[in-house]
Amino acid sequence: MEFDRSGVDALMDITKRPELVFVRGQGSWLEDHTGKRYLDFMQGWAVNSLGHCPPQVVKALSQQAEQLLNPSPAFYNAPSMALATRLTAASVFDRIFFANSGAEANEGAIKLARKWGQLHRGGAYKIITFEHSFHGRTLATMSASGKPGWDTIFAPQVDGFPKARLNDLASVRALVDEQTVAIMLEPVQGEAGVVPATTEFMQGLRKLADEQGLLLIVDEVQTGFGRTGKLFAYEHSGITPDIMTLGKGIGGGVPLAALCAREAVSVFAHGDQGGTYNGNPLMTAAGVAVFDALTAPGFMASVNARATQLSQGLQALSDKWGMKGERGMGLLRALMLDRDDGGAIVEAARDWAPEGLLLNAPRPNLLRFMPALNVSADEIDAMLARLDEVIDKIRAGAVLTAP
Repeated sequence: MEFDRSGVDALMDITKRPELVFVRGQGSWLEDHTGKRYLDFMQGWAVNSLGHCPPQVVKALSQQAEQLLNPSPAFYNAPSMALATRLTAASVFDRIFFANSGAEANEGAIKLARKWGQLHRGGAYKIITFEHSFHGRTLATMSASGKPGWDTIFAPQVDGFPKARLNDLASVRALVDEQTVAIMLEPVQGEAGVVPATTEFMQGLRKLADEQGLLLIVDEVQTGFGRTGKLFAYEHSGITPDIMTLGKGIGGGVPLAALCAREAVSVFAHGDQGGTYNGNPLMTAAGVAVFDALTAPGFMASVNARATQLSQGLQALSDKWGMKGERGMGLLRALMLDRDDGGAIVEAARDWAPEGLLLNAPRPNLLRFMPALNVSADEIDAMLARLDEVIDKIRAGAVLTAP
């Protein structure tokens, strides 16, 4: 089948896309319109926590679609209550608000913190965030993000997001004033290149927040739902956040996110928060299926075993090619390159024949890996072997074209 460009011009041009159309997927594999297969270590940017078209999610969606799609958030529905109950039982939070995307959940967290500041901190509204952070693409979440250049794209920004430096507690403390209401961070900065916050830093933030009467918000849109080897990344540091956001992996591929808060922080009045599709039974039924799969006996142990395998494999590649090591938590990992050829590696891996490999380079000198949480040991070995071949090809080409 040839690539049909007739539909391309109808789509808004918002990113560079290769001329291929994915038509089906199963587990760690995708297939395009020509029948070519790709081993997927992006999984929709950590969205497909159980891989493509997992049977549990397909079954949950099919059964729920025959019963009830969306009665409106003005009424209760069983799947949303079932998922909310699971989340509160498995975490330190008491209340859940379901949304459709991580950005929407983070927008809700910002609103909730500001409402709490109105009620308990004299109208304080500033939320300290971090350089190189990523919290979404709404105006407020872009303003909260520390991604370079985002302060001018849609200026003026939403006020109230001073930026500290990750793992530098003094830089956070220096920004606290009478208008500060909260501190918000990703436990692992994904778009920045998979940079984990240290345990000492997370614990220091909790202590600082307690000392100053501030809220601590963890953005777990990318790190939540098993991605780091625990159900939630905050568990690694043994702290109790006040607010947490979830997205990506919570729906296993469908649009679902969550704003989670402790009871004392759940201060929305009726009408403060809502959304036409929020908490609809179709998406939350998928969330229940994903949650139950992740919390089944032995599942997280397998995630950690595969994480160790991936970490060791990436380090071996780094040693072989003279790169700068690997880092990350669980199955969210990065290979730090010794030169800016990440984009070339991604393209060469994708175009490799007869089967492609899907990788991500959020920075020119870094590759990010976000496989399905149920990726197999053989699939990790296959990815590492193919990546080695691709690097060899790229580096050989670099030598041939060098002056």
